[in-house]
Amino acid sequence: MGLEAILVLCVLAGAIALFVSEKLSVDLIAMLVLATLLVLGLFVPGRILSPAEAVSGFSSQATIAVAAMFVLSAALQRTGAMRAIGRLFARIRQQWLFVLVLMLTLVGLGAFVNNTAAMAVFLPMVLAIAASNGFSASKVLIPMSYAAQMGGVCTLIGTSTNLLVHSMAQAVGLPGFDFFEFTSLGLITAAVGISYVMLVGPWLLPSRRTAELTQTYDLGKYITELHVTSDSKLVGQTVTEARLGETYNVSVLELLRGERKVWAPKQTRVEAGDILLVRGHWDKVSELRDKARLEHEPEFVLHDQQFEDADQVLAEVMIAPGSRLHGRALADVDAGWYRRATILALHRRSEVLREQLKTVTLEVGDVLLALVPKAEVAALRGDRSVIVLSEKEPDSGTGKAWIATGIMVAVVGAAALDWLPIMAAAIVGCIALVLTRCLKPEEAYEAIDWRVIMLLAGLLPLGIAMQNTGAAAWMAEHAVALVGDFGPVAALAAIYAITALMTEAMSNNASAVLMTPIAIATAQGLDSNPTAFLVAVAFAASTSFATPVGYQTNTMIYSAGGYRFTDFVRIGVPLNVLFWLVAVMFIPRFWPL
Repeated sequence: MGLEAILVLCVLAGAIALFVSEKLSVDLIAMLVLATLLVLGLFVPGRILSPAEAVSGFSSQATIAVAAMFVLSAALQRTGAMRAIGRLFARIRQQWLFVLVLMLTLVGLGAFVNNTAAMAVFLPMVLAIAASNGFSASKVLIPMSYAAQMGGVCTLIGTSTNLLVHSMAQAVGLPGFDFFEFTSLGLITAAVGISYVMLVGPWLLPSRRTAELTQTYDLGKYITELHVTSDSKLVGQTVTEARLGETYNVSVLELLRGERKVWAPKQTRVEAGDILLVRGHWDKVSELRDKARLEHEPEFVLHDQQFEDADQVLAEVMIAPGSRLHGRALADVDAGWYRRATILALHRRSEVLREQLKTVTLEVGDVLLALVPKAEVAALRGDRSVIVLSEKEPDSGTGKAWIATGIMVAVVGAAALDWLPIMAAAIVGCIALVLTRCLKPEEAYEAIDWRVIMLLAGLLPLGIAMQNTGAAAWMAEHAVALVGDFGPVAALAAIYAITALMTEAMSNNASAVLMTPIAIATAQGLDSNPTAFLVAVAFAASTSFATPVGYQTNTMIYSAGGYRFTDFVRIGVPLNVLFWLVAVMFIPRFWPL
């Protein structure tokens, strides 16, 4: 192994360490990898990576196709096409049947629609239906997340990982995959997965109904700031004397007077101009505000918006996985994401915040309570940084649902029948959505998750460098030495298992990029069929069940379902093992080794 291969392996090891540590965002890690390889390619003797190869990820068919699929999925979400399907579920009164129908529906949708977008649409509806029908939300949300992942591996466009592996295969001269090439194995694994969840879910999943979640995790209790007016009843009283806890079931956490905190708010007499940091259910906070003549802290009211504007909708929005708001304080956040909204309060699971809202650093799973102009609720729903959990007055859609659905069907049909390459069909579909006004041009740009695009563009050259320097061949040679004596099936099982383990700890796209060149080299070293090994990588990287951080859909329901980390481990690890066994059994049958 030459110096170039050693350096590339060091870059690979550093990338894995950064992905696992989560100290940097995945897109930044990808750009660091790209920059490092580019510099090494310019200054280290030998062929590591040319400048053209370094930027080839930006022009990759997979990168462009994934960006286009984000736009197509967003159109179905914003026009209400998927929401119309979800409303039919409210008629189902039996929990087991509700879970079964929900999983089957999401498997079907996940095969053609970005599964994260599908989850963003279905999550608030499922929570509302579970509450109204008395279902246990915690027994529904994990099956929903798993089903979205199972559907993603049924077609070439079901998840960005499939397109990524397809593109990397074609880049080294392999044929790649047909549109429905994954479908047979995907349907088998989906059938096994749904059967497993339906059989063991009632025992392995926690049972927490809406009321129990509220009691256990204080869901629905928000932190907000109330400004004491000069004519407030509280002026001159202490919090203890005002009996706010007994009367309104609201806790006063801090009293803010100017730039200082009063550390004993219950014994301090309230003065006009004070700010009370209070915590409680929103209806109780609103009652306290009205009866005690308090006002919401005005710095959260944007553009002179009137608090009681009749044209506004009260919405609960959760900070989504990968959100650009994560790690930022409210005071530093660009107000553009919530347009002319009024941020009223914040909820964080299992933690009582004791600081001004503007200084709180937002985390994934935080829930903001906001007043949003009714005309802008649709735009808020389409914002990938947040997930709208509930609205006071949800609208009925834009009337473009059938057009968006027809365009999506046309794109799938054109790609499946080989009339157009996937990339070309998806681009034409995006243009059609804008021309038919299903999406505005700016909405199309906003729909694209640019972190994923930068991740793909930055990591694809790493696969090329591993091939150019022989680093992939070296790793494959040692892998073959360990399991090669047991035959190609054992090597296939090892590739699947390693990819699955990596996916639980890092981005699914990252694990796919890192494992694809190793899988190809391993297959070639065994004189076996590379396509079979690539299928193993695609499936293992797209199905992460054992942790709440392994896949975005799991992260989305982690807080909403009131789950613990061990809940995912308990039901997810056996399912990962089950998928591994099914894949090792059926991949050689569909793609002979």
